[in-house]
Amino acid sequence: MNLSEPALAAATAGTGRGTYREDRSYDWNYDHGPVFAGPWPVVPKTRPKRFLGLSVNSCLGIPAGLLLNARWIDAYARLGFDLLTYKTVRSAARKCYPKPNWLYVPDPAPLASADPRALRAAGARDADAARVTATVSFGMPSKDPAVWMADVARARAALGPRQLLIVSVVATPAAGGGERELVADFADLTAMAREAGAHAVEANLSCPNVCTAEGEIFHDARLSGKVARAMRKSAGKVPVLLKIGYLPERRALAALLKAVSGQASGVVMVNGVPRPVLDRAGRAAFGAGRKVAGILGRGIHELCVASVRDAVEIRERQRLDLEIVGVGGVAGAADAARFFDAGACAVMMGSAPMYDPYLAVRLKAAHPDW
Repeated sequence: MNLSEPALAAATAGTGRGTYREDRSYDWNYDHGPVFAGPWPVVPKTRPKRFLGLSVNSCLGIPAGLLLNARWIDAYARLGFDLLTYKTVRSAARKCYPKPNWLYVPDPAPLASADPRALRAAGARDADAARVTATVSFGMPSKDPAVWMADVARARAALGPRQLLIVSVVATPAAGGGERELVADFADLTAMAREAGAHAVEANLSCPNVCTAEGEIFHDARLSGKVARAMRKSAGKVPVLLKIGYLPERRALAALLKAVSGQASGVVMVNGVPRPVLDRAGRAAFGAGRKVAGILGRGIHELCVASVRDAVEIRERQRLDLEIVGVGGVAGAADAARFFDAGACAVMMGSAPMYDPYLAVRLKAAHPDW
């Protein structure tokens, strides 16, 4: 059964668990999710927009994280999201960290740029989607390339007209390997994603909960530029995106954007902001060795909007050839509007669609121009 717009609010109220079962393992969610029994909504028709030079129904999407495989891509495409990012994949299989992988931070104040304080995690989330701050620790797992490439092809086939499949990739540092090997891995992954059917390829240069070098590449403007150039050569006509984390120093952000301009087509910002996350006893909430985790949702929204605004101002002042995609704490129309008003060409929602799957439908109904 399809659901009309007037019935959406009633259908989403008190839905309980989200589409990702936090009490289950990553592999369980990969094999069985998303947990969504419908009803499927009637998605408002919108006039075509342009994103990365491609025609899309809207500039609303989901970044790397929630969409674990083709089944997840298919579900969220049917739910009205048009920019769909396949969760980050590697050139070799890697297991997910053990659960818990997804917790919540009760009633946090907005994070300040240089705030080092630890946050306290809880298993339950706020019933009000607009107030939710989440914290995640997955470690960028990946299936074997033979598995994910075939699955990316299925994901591409599942999309409707003017929906875009972005495949997120990350290099895997090898023991004894150096910068050259890291850059080459990104280039190889770009070619693999393009071959599998990606409309665009994203390099995930930021992950706040891995302990190896690939999680902090965005801090090195020179290396980020080398990655962007190598990916550009491998991508052919396929656009290249770079997902970056939060850079509190405007000078560092400017250096990064200048280094990748003309090679990457755009920058997706901001990935989850890293903070220490503790349980009630003061121990690492995600387990030993995983004290620092990514913070998503309401608590980082202010930081992310300000960062996007800075990036747009830098781009305009330096006349850089980059599109800026806003991510961070979008749970409703007012949040998305702040990113568009700051100059973002598109807005992605990382965690809210997990517990509010009708979010894109409501945004499209209220703002068909997005």
